[in-house]
Amino acid sequence: MFLAVALGAFGAHGLKNKLTTDMLAIYNTAVHYHMIHALGLIAVGIVAQWLAGSTMINWAGWSFFVGILFFSGSLYILSVTGIKWLGAITPIGGVAFLIGWLMLALAVWKQG
Repeated sequence: MFLAVALGAFGAHGLKNKLTTDMLAIYNTAVHYHMIHALGLIAVGIVAQWLAGSTMINWAGWSFFVGILFFSGSLYILSVTGIKWLGAITPIGGVAFLIGWLMLALAVWKQG
C-alpha cells in the first residue's frame, strides 16, 4: 500500500504536466489496480491467520503479487516510457488478479 500511495502521489504531482492525458490515464489505472490488490494482499494476510497452512491462500497472495508486477508494473512503465509492446504483458497480470480472487474465495468457501 505504501508503494501504491507513493506512486499515486508521484503521478498526481510529478507527472501531471509531463505525460499526455492518455498516458496519465494509463498511469492512474496502474495505481488504481495496485491499490485494490494491495488491499487484497492485506485480506489474504488476515484470512491466512484463520486458514493457516492453506495452499489456496498462499496461491492467492502470490497471484496478487504477480498481478501487481505484471499489470500495474507494465502500465507504469508504458505510461512513462511509451514502450507499446509492454501492453502485451498487462493481460498476464489481469489473469493473475482473477486467479488470486478466485483462490481467495475458494479458500474461504472451502472452510465455510
